[in-house]
Amino acid sequence: SLTDVAIRKAKPKTKAYKLGDSLGLFLLVQPSGGRLWRMKYRVDGREKKLGLGTYPEIGLAEARRRRDAAREQLAQGKDPSREKQREKARAKLGAENTFACIAAEFCEKRKHDGSRAWAPATAKRCEYLLSVLNSSIGNLPIANIEPADILTAVRRIESKGKLESAKRTLQLAGSVFRYAVATARLKSDPTRDLRGALMNPTVTHYGAVLDPAGAGELLRAIDGYEGQPITKLAMQLAPHVFVRPGELRHAEWSEIDFNDALWTIPASKTKMRKDHLVPLSRQAIAILDEAKRLTGPAGYVFPSVRTRRRPMSDNTINAGLRRLGYTTDEMTAHGFRAMASTLLNESGK
Repeated sequence: SLTDVAIRKAKPKTKAYKLGDSLGLFLLVQPSGGRLWRMKYRVDGREKKLGLGTYPEIGLAEARRRRDAAREQLAQGKDPSREKQREKARAKLGAENTFACIAAEFCEKRKHDGSRAWAPATAKRCEYLLSVLNSSIGNLPIANIEPADILTAVRRIESKGKLESAKRTLQLAGSVFRYAVATARLKSDPTRDLRGALMNPTVTHYGAVLDPAGAGELLRAIDGYEGQPITKLAMQLAPHVFVRPGELRHAEWSEIDFNDALWTIPASKTKMRKDHLVPLSRQAIAILDEAKRLTGPAGYVFPSVRTRRRPMSDNTINAGLRRLGYTTDEMTAHGFRAMASTLLNESGK
């Protein structure tokens, strides 16, 4: 049998050689100086060798323990080499089946999900909310996650007063678990037992001017805006096009057809995932003509004041309205759509 002293004294030679122990265990000493534990055995009449690790990382006692475990598998009619491969495959599968991995896979699917595909802004928001869970359940195999694990994670968000984020994160987690069920990696969605566990956020409505006199006063105030010219033009265009603030901010000159007076918002930018055609009035064309002299002929119609490579920030129009004296309860960037909808409905148009 081998001893630790004999192993330490073994010097490399020009060719690899073996130092035998017992019951098939030996140490292979390589010309490079590396020392590998191997076990020789027979299965189905064929001689095979099983790797048991490297010395000195694996000492003599541990090598013998691994040999004995392999011999136990042989006694049960199992091939130790094949069992080792299966264990590696199970470990790999387990690593791929963590919550974080399946959440990333789910998000990637939703970004390319045909007519149901997330818009870029939605994808960014959802990926962020799911990433918040990674510190608590991200590395856990998805099949091992209990309702209590999820509830603890989302209640951390809730405890910071972020009730809407906590609710949305729980909903997204449920979507990830249901995706795991649909892809045969989980039997059921553990969030189904958590309905009603979180506090409901207070529903907030975007401030909006909803009467004709107030609308006229708002438009006159915008015309007299003395801040950044491009912010003024964005606020002037908003009541003519009735689009979402994100669609307005991300407008690009390539989408504007001055000849046909039409703005085509591509499906990738819309909430409904379909191209959205926005007719442009004579006043809208005049506003865009002025904007083109500032930011055209390519890129964003309303770029950031810092760099033209990015659109105007999502708070720019709101900040402009605050500068005009409107509070968040009175008027917001989202309020232009509500204002248009209310006034047009009341006028019968």
